[in-house]
Amino acid sequence: MKLLVTLVLTLLFLALESVAAKYVGLGVARIDVTVAIVAFLSLRAGLLEGAVAAYAIGYLLDLMTGRPTGLYTLLALITFLLGRVAGSLMDVRSGRSFALFAMAADVTHGLLAWGISGVSNNQMAVSTLSGLPLEVLLTGVVALLLYPLLRRFGLGAERRDPGILAR
Repeated sequence: MKLLVTLVLTLLFLALESVAAKYVGLGVARIDVTVAIVAFLSLRAGLLEGAVAAYAIGYLLDLMTGRPTGLYTLLALITFLLGRVAGSLMDVRSGRSFALFAMAADVTHGLLAWGISGVSNNQMAVSTLSGLPLEVLLTGVVALLLYPLLRRFGLGAERRDPGILAR
């Protein structure tokens, strides 16, 4: 059920993102709301639940952007897994710390997209890299706004630390 709620919210936010980007006139950068959702899942969801949700979110983004199929699916999974590693090393409990966490995830996501798409299409790689600073800033603002909403919907259960349970 949580996967379905996650996908419906992602579709809603992707639609709002595309309308807002067109209305504001963002041609080079986008508001990366999907990275913020995947970052939140990497902090709160279990491994299997989060990986399936990240895969589905990446696939939805692939369908909406028209980029090579599989690019954002792969990037969402990598971002989720790297976010889990980073989340185990730091404490992210406030909206501000989550915004910084999502911005770091967006930098990683953008650099990976630049590296992967640079292999196949040089023009797409240049456009991806040139809009990255604005994209990271917009993602941080959106993550700050989305954090209370994502917590309220409870996307992903609180992750349990196995070290605490073993005591």
